[in-house]
Amino acid sequence: MPNMQDLLSAGEGEETTSNCNNNMVGAEVQVEIKAGTGTGTAKAVVKQHFVFVHGIGGGGWCWYKVRCLMENSGYEVSCIDLKSAGIDPAHADSVLSFDDYNKPLIDVISSLPDHHQVILVGHSAGGLSITQATHKFPNKIRLAVYLAATMLKQGFLTHQDLQDGVPDLSSFGDVYELGFGLGDQQPPTSAIVKKEFQRRIIYQMCPPEDGTLAAMLLRPGPLLALQSARFTAENDTIDEVPRVYIKTIHDNVVKPHQQEAMIQRWPPSQVYVLDSDHSPFFSSPFLLFGLLVKAAASVVSPTCN
Repeated sequence: MPNMQDLLSAGEGEETTSNCNNNMVGAEVQVEIKAGTGTGTAKAVVKQHFVFVHGIGGGGWCWYKVRCLMENSGYEVSCIDLKSAGIDPAHADSVLSFDDYNKPLIDVISSLPDHHQVILVGHSAGGLSITQATHKFPNKIRLAVYLAATMLKQGFLTHQDLQDGVPDLSSFGDVYELGFGLGDQQPPTSAIVKKEFQRRIIYQMCPPEDGTLAAMLLRPGPLLALQSARFTAENDTIDEVPRVYIKTIHDNVVKPHQQEAMIQRWPPSQVYVLDSDHSPFFSSPFLLFGLLVKAAASVVSPTCN
């Protein structure tokens, strides 16, 4: 098993530098809380809290390897099932708006105390979910991490957004099973990659048992809801939230040139690179864990009013 020093130095060098100092030790961070209107302050050491968000068709189960590593290292971890995903009872064909789809994440962030900040990690289409959450609750987001993810500040507003953020799997053939919850003459409401294509496209570098697990647990994703993801910002508060992008250089889904295009259009504070397919939580869990710890360590400690 790799040691912590190896994990913290994981990844290749496309990383911006940061001059921020922090007083975090491992999974804990020292938070300074101002006491009411007085002049005194109180300091408390709290666990850093990671909230993981899956991509289309996935679920909280995707993160089981990384969750184990993080919890064993003292971090607090939440893995969200968005609507119609994981063990959520809804069917994707009944989820027709992005707000409905993303409600489980928004409810979790909304329920947190005002002084509680989290590190959001979104994979693939989960990038849209964490972007919306950051628009709504910028003061509760300590860091937003985009893992091979759709990173568009305002969602799908333009043709360029669709070109950069929507996977193009046409080179693999007829790969999707589509659902038509509104009728055969209407646009499809759900999609899932056919089982015979899943390993070649999504999990080509993953252990076979993880590909088998995914084939058992993947569910159709709410295609129409995701296509409706659009975010209106009343101000640029979202740009005050640090962002990190983790590129996956053997990605057949969100291809490297798409990832680079989104990085150039909305530059994050740091970029890391993984020698991975689209599913590093299966194929490179130790390296991914190391990059997440490294990214968390790069953020200054918050002051909570």
